[in-house]
Amino acid sequence: MKIKDIRKVTNYRHLNMFEIDYLDRFQQKKIWQIASRQPEPRCVTGSFENPDAVVIVPYHTVYKKLVVIEEFRVPLGGYQFGFPAGLVDEGETIQEAAVRELSEETGLDVSGFLKTSPPVYSTSGMTDESVVMVYVECTGEPSRSKNEGSEDIRTLMVSPAEAEMLCNRDAAKIDVKTWLVLNAFAEKGSI
Repeated sequence: MKIKDIRKVTNYRHLNMFEIDYLDRFQQKKIWQIASRQPEPRCVTGSFENPDAVVIVPYHTVYKKLVVIEEFRVPLGGYQFGFPAGLVDEGETIQEAAVRELSEETGLDVSGFLKTSPPVYSTSGMTDESVVMVYVECTGEPSRSKNEGSEDIRTLMVSPAEAEMLCNRDAAKIDVKTWLVLNAFAEKGSI
């Protein structure tokens, strides 16, 4: 398998499409289309260190519950359960992005960092987007006051039993990372 050429198809600020010519394992020329948040896809630059975004897994220390959001997602035409998340701004650390995004999306405050994953990839058949999972403790009361006009977010606090019910709801649209964490929370009772 070898990448031979790349063409940028779109030119937008936060996301672009690329066509990549490559040779498959039989040395046959193939074309793959991907989306990337980078100026050039990671498969070309080899730059996999810096994540595009953070996903915050917040545990509320007063309520003793995991914080989940229900947010309108245009590609789904409806609401999805997930964790607060967002792009890492230029010059911003992962921790700074996590604090900012949790506050903007839920109104809650980070009170401690528990653990941080390396960059992970959830849809590598379509995109090279990487995220870092940031597990935090948080305090405060939920608020929508810092939500942008394009955000319709409801903050939920779930116990292990509520996490299990959410994971088993057939009609619920749940982000894959969120489902995995909620399922483990339901089984273990902790994060």
